[in-house]
Amino acid sequence: MKRENMDLMQSKTWLINFYNNPKLGSDALENLAQRFRLYKSESVSHEIQYSNAKSISCSNTPESDYHRPQKLKRAAVLVCIFQGNKDNLRVILTKRSSNLSSHSGEVAFPGGKREETDADDVETALREAKEEIGLDPSLVNVVTVLEPIFTKNRMIVVPVVGILSDAKTFSPSLSADEVEAIFDAPLEMFLKDENRWAEEREWMGEKYLLHYFDYEAENKKYVIWALTAGILIKVASIVYQRPPAFLELRPKFWDMAMSRDLPKR
Repeated sequence: MKRENMDLMQSKTWLINFYNNPKLGSDALENLAQRFRLYKSESVSHEIQYSNAKSISCSNTPESDYHRPQKLKRAAVLVCIFQGNKDNLRVILTKRSSNLSSHSGEVAFPGGKREETDADDVETALREAKEEIGLDPSLVNVVTVLEPIFTKNRMIVVPVVGILSDAKTFSPSLSADEVEAIFDAPLEMFLKDENRWAEEREWMGEKYLLHYFDYEAENKKYVIWALTAGILIKVASIVYQRPPAFLELRPKFWDMAMSRDLPKR
């Protein structure tokens, strides 16, 4: 069977399961949206400071891009949550194409680099989701923008959290050049110490843990790890109002995007 036909069959199978889920108009989802809005109010000052990179000034090091966030590449990802058929909250994930030059074959959120024509990080995330999986921006209720994350590849990644209000109106259409598969996972699993393992790493003298979550959907096995897993742990902690049942030991450099003291190479 041709690869294109296999991808089409997979998308249809995922869509059939997706259609069996109830419409997201429940009080639970409204409460979820409100919870994120309340969280946003706590970090809004940071969002304003970093939502427009050109507004940031670091006069002490005018020639150094290492200490100037506006000089770094910027990307946004869409953390899209919906309610499953058992009323559990689930998140949409993709497996990147094995033909991509970076992070090929890895599990990721829909998302990508910010373009000059994008008004903000929200527009970047929604545009990329439309391009990668065919998700119409009008179907997504964006409820908050989380704190930006600094990666070792010297990029700022901004998680945009949205709620998919009506599952039946979403018909996945994968970009073969970018996405190999689409699936969803229960959000709460990223707080449980099940099907999880961690790897200790060190960067610039600081030890941290990278978490790996094994997951199976439609008889296919996926590993959700690194930054994607870290964002999901954070989102799940906000939603369920509790920390993970394991030692997280989040990389400190992820939070350096909130500081002017970004590390040199």
